[in-house]
Amino acid sequence: MAPCIIVTNDDGVHSPGLITLFNAMKEIGDAYVIAPDRERSAVSHALTLHRPLKVDELRKNVFSVNGTPTDCVALGINKILPRKPDLIASGINMGANLGDDITYSGTVSAAIEGTILGVPSFAISLAGRSPFYFESAIPYAIKIAKYILDKSLPYDTLLNINVPNTSIDKIKGIKFTKQGKRIYDNAIKDVYSPWGDKHYWIGGGDPYWEHGEDMDIQAILDGYVSITPIHLDLTNYSALEYLKQTWKFE
Repeated sequence: MAPCIIVTNDDGVHSPGLITLFNAMKEIGDAYVIAPDRERSAVSHALTLHRPLKVDELRKNVFSVNGTPTDCVALGINKILPRKPDLIASGINMGANLGDDITYSGTVSAAIEGTILGVPSFAISLAGRSPFYFESAIPYAIKIAKYILDKSLPYDTLLNINVPNTSIDKIKGIKFTKQGKRIYDNAIKDVYSPWGDKHYWIGGGDPYWEHGEDMDIQAILDGYVSITPIHLDLTNYSALEYLKQTWKFE
């Protein structure tokens, strides 16, 4: 039986990156698009609880959901697909998901939801700005998908992949990395209405990061594909032991 694959993202069901990834996953198995009806960037792991969700089948194996990427994965696994999927491929995101970006990313959160629900998952993003070289990410997406289908992944672990946004001949290879630290300076702008009312616009800003050879951001800067295993257990075990030893309650 061919593997069953969900393809999703946070850029919306009509995103060229999603369509490119969908076409690639169809070479591997029975692929289904289950994606938001519009852009849902930076919604993180939001789940829609206060209104019903509507699913529209746009064409064969392509479904649009008026919700978040997390909604799409939950509905796909539990309601839409004929059986539990073997893999979730989220992307190709238009822009990097590096360092602290993963806490905001709807694309990564779709892979997190798949992992929570027991389906091996990966998120893949192009690190750069338009024009996007989606085809450069496809050989890596296919190799990673085949590896996961053959070997699976460690428990409670997903893969966060970032690909340099350049022609494939300029990519130097793959590096396995850890999550870096990237923060945006001056990312909240003051804006004013025509009547002089002050508002705030979140977005943009200048990123700065910690440098280190094994960090995801450094790999991209050096021209490599970054593959970071992300674990769902957020416990800081060294801090846990420290607190047990030093925190005395009276």
